Amino acid sequence: MKKIEAIFKPFKLDEVREALSEIGVSGLTVTEVKGFGRQKGHTELYRGAEYVVDFLPKVKIEVVIAEDMLERAVDAIVKAARTGKIGDGKIFVTSVDQVIRIRTGETDEAAI
Repeated sequence: MKKIEAIFKPFKLDEVREALSEIGVSGLTVTEVKGFGRQKGHTELYRGAEYVVDFLPKVKIEVVIAEDMLERAVDAIVKAARTGKIGDGKIFVTSVDQVIRIRTGETDEAAI
């Protein structure tokens, strides 16, 4: 099993969720996060005062899937989240050793 963590622009969330649903991903976790990479941040004007916004709003999704779905899921996220501009985000893939569904006690593939 693999865990995909994808961080991308918030307005792309619905597109990413729909793309994952189309390939059969049944559940995911979404977190609102802030951060920066090469995009760095920017300055904004508020009531005449200029201030620096160091951390930009992003969303992070986490999904655990079977290894045979990994490539399709990553491709779906990339296609749905890409704008072609700086700050599109990142995808991290890690291995998952064990999954347990608390309600039923199911483990591993049955618990996904």
